[in-house]
Amino acid sequence: MSARLVPLGLAALLIAAPAAARDYGQQGAVFPVIEADLLSVIQQRLTSMQASGAIERANRQLAERTAARVRRPLPVPGIVPATEERRWTFDPTITVRQDLRDGRGRIVVAAGTRVNPLDTVPLRQRLVFLDGDDPAQVAWARSTTTALNAKLILVGGSPFALMKAEQRRFYFDQQGTLTRHFGIHAVPALIEQQGRTLAIRELVIRGTKGDRK
Repeated sequence: MSARLVPLGLAALLIAAPAAARDYGQQGAVFPVIEADLLSVIQQRLTSMQASGAIERANRQLAERTAARVRRPLPVPGIVPATEERRWTFDPTITVRQDLRDGRGRIVVAAGTRVNPLDTVPLRQRLVFLDGDDPAQVAWARSTTTALNAKLILVGGSPFALMKAEQRRFYFDQQGTLTRHFGIHAVPALIEQQGRTLAIRELVIRGTKGDRK
């Protein structure tokens, strides 16, 4: 039975093949496929923008925005004026995860060794975190610290404006790296070395934004 089905199937395929290849002629309008060179389009756009001065304006605006961000960085998110005093101790000791070797391949510090950075690099100046937009905090830092015994680190405000006004160097905690590392949530805050640890305090200063709440 199956032997009869095979020839019949082949015949059906042979009959259908010419029909599938039949030319039906042109149906409707035919348009050529045109693909624009992307690089050429970009080049033309840039040339047009340069001729109109758009590129120069964009560069100038970018430079102005960058300069403004340098003069006044974005405030550190999540830092508020201190409304109550808080104290804690921070141990900077770390455990070395893998062998540290010198240029000759000799092990200097073996994996598993506990290392305290304060043993080799003591904190000689206090770190003072404050909001540069709070006049009371700035006045407190000015009256209680000197350039020799403290580094003033802003979480808000313009370090350049304060350097000009106070004739003293100010730093900025970019993206909250330091405050996040030490667990600081309110300012003003003070960090100073206490033996092989760091003593950290968040202080309430009279007249600050936090004190006025």
